[in-house]
This record gives sequence, structure tokens and C-alpha cells, in this order.
Amino acid sequence: MSLAKELDHLDHYCVDFIALSPFVVMSSSDKSGNCNATPRGDAPGFVSVLNERRLLIPDRRGNNRADTMMNVVENPHIGLLFVVPGLSETLRVNGRVEITIDPDLLAPLAAQGRVPTAALDVSVQKVFFQCGKAVIRSELWNPDRRIPKGAFPTLGRILADQIAGTDVVTVEKQIDESYKTRLY
Repeated sequence: MSLAKELDHLDHYCVDFIALSPFVVMSSSDKSGNCNATPRGDAPGFVSVLNERRLLIPDRRGNNRADTMMNVVENPHIGLLFVVPGLSETLRVNGRVEITIDPDLLAPLAAQGRVPTAALDVSVQKVFFQCGKAVIRSELWNPDRRIPKGAFPTLGRILADQIAGTDVVTVEKQIDESYKTRLY
């Protein structure tokens, strides 16, 4: 069954799952095979299903590293892992990808009044649902497993300790401001 469940297109279950998903992890690598996994998230259904073999993923503002974008220019293969909060199963999609700046494709991807400057245009090659064993074992959705606020250092504290010449107050202000004004 683990091999027989693999499809070369999105069926209605896949389309419905993607419509419910507010979060996807994208896996890519450069021409030398150096790998990168990048989280992408927005309102459920932010990934647009154009048809049974094609997806569009908006390129929203992030950390400005552009790792995935640089990778797909060198190596047009991508792996996607769609997650729906509360469900144990995930959806895996593998395919070929290219960057699009086509205004007709980007306009429907607008969020908060902002049209993305680019999107990843994914041609689906392999898709299947992944069983929920890893999510069940991790108790990912169990609210009792959430760590209490303050149990782990803030990103501002971590970056201030890792980057010479920065201080925690300034970095935390910059992060807070970016979360409030630069999500889109």
C-alpha cells in the first residue's frame, strides 16, 4: 500500500487538504546537493491549486535569505510537506519548480492587499498522503505538550548572543516591529 498510494496528480482529497493547510515545509537543494527546508505559512489555502498537476506558492516576505529561490534556479526539484493543524496525516508533493513573476498568476495570490513579487510554480510529479505515526508519537497537537513561555530563549536573545555587536533589546525591537509591519 505504501507504494500503491502514490499518484502523479492531485486528486480531490489532495486539493481539499491543500485548501485546509496553513503551513507547508519546502525542501530544495542547490546543484551540489546542499539541502534546505523552509517553512511557508499563511491563511489556509494560501497555496493555489491551478489544476491537478500544478500549484502556485506565493513568495511572501521572510528572512531575506532567499535560499529556496536560489536553489530552484540551480536545481528545479522541490519536495513539499503540507500540514493541517489537528490532523495527524500530512500530504507530500514532489515535483519540478520554476519561479514566476507573471502578474496574472500573482494577482490571485494577494494577501492583506499585497500581491507577491514572485511565486513558485510547481509541476506535480508525485503525491501521496503520509501516515500520522510521527505526528502521533510527537503529540504535536497536544496542548499539554506546549512549552511554557520563557522556557526557551527568545529569538532576540539567541541572535544577540550569536551575532557580535548586537544587543538583545535592539534585536527584539526589530523582530517585534517586523512581525507587526512586514508580514506581507
